[in-house]
Amino acid sequence: MNTLSIREMRGALGQLDELLAKDGEILVTRYGRPVARVVPVSEVPRQVPSHADLRAAMPRLSTASEELVRRDREGRD
Repeated sequence: MNTLSIREMRGALGQLDELLAKDGEILVTRYGRPVARVVPVSEVPRQVPSHADLRAAMPRLSTASEELVRRDREGRD
């Protein structure tokens, strides 16, 4: 892992892809304290959950939504 100060990081932005390919990870410091870690983007694509699975995981309402709205409005009077 390569360590760069913020000033060095600004100067190295043009070679960022090369630095990441060589070191795999860069630690950015400010006054000697770590403030950020730069890592390459993962090549594995993120899986998007299916809408059917998300819908199936949601709890079902025991009462119709219009009844719930009606009760809520009546309770405000």
